[in-house]
Amino acid sequence: MSRTSALPPPPPPVEIRAWPDRGAMLADRAYILGALVKMHIGPGRLGLLWAWGAVGALGWALIGTALVTFEQSYDIFSAIFGVILLAMGACCLVPAVILVVIGLRRDRRLRRLLSQWGALDRDPAGDSAYRLPGLSLFWLLSSFALCALGLYACFAVPAGAARGDDTYGLTALVMGLGFIGWLLGLIGVTKAFWHRRWIVRTLLGAPAPEPLISLGGGAHR
Repeated sequence: MSRTSALPPPPPPVEIRAWPDRGAMLADRAYILGALVKMHIGPGRLGLLWAWGAVGALGWALIGTALVTFEQSYDIFSAIFGVILLAMGACCLVPAVILVVIGLRRDRRLRRLLSQWGALDRDPAGDSAYRLPGLSLFWLLSSFALCALGLYACFAVPAGAARGDDTYGLTALVMGLGFIGWLLGLIGVTKAFWHRRWIVRTLLGAPAPEPLISLGGGAHR
């Protein structure tokens, strides 16, 4: 891999595998799985996801403030200020959404590679390094809390809004922020559960792999 952000290739087909022995194959498998796990569920990925969410929340906060300004504007200057806030919010929200979508597509490719390289062989001693129970639990708990807070903001806060006191713009602002929090939490919970399922099904429950084909054409185990 020439760059840390570049994804490794999938394992080669059985008929063209050229590892000299099983040890060499396990070494390559361990190196690639370590890099893939870090790309998928590393602490930096969680921080990056929250950073995108913070930018998106800022954008929606500006858009919601613009909606409130439009509802309460009484002159041209307030309307112009609302338009400026709306443009600034769009400049924050749209890139954040695009980056999240790109990240989700990248995660899908990462999961496919993790499944392919994990099913290549079994190495119980080495594969224990990929379990990361503390990190995956942190992903799960923090994302679940964010998801629950987002759902509360989406439903409970608007349901308790008082007519005449809370404007439609303010309600939309709170619901939008809650939806962003719920979406980010759902992404994190999904990643944590998928990682656990990958450990159980692929690394711990993988079937016996096919014999390796060496450069000389012989099979090695």
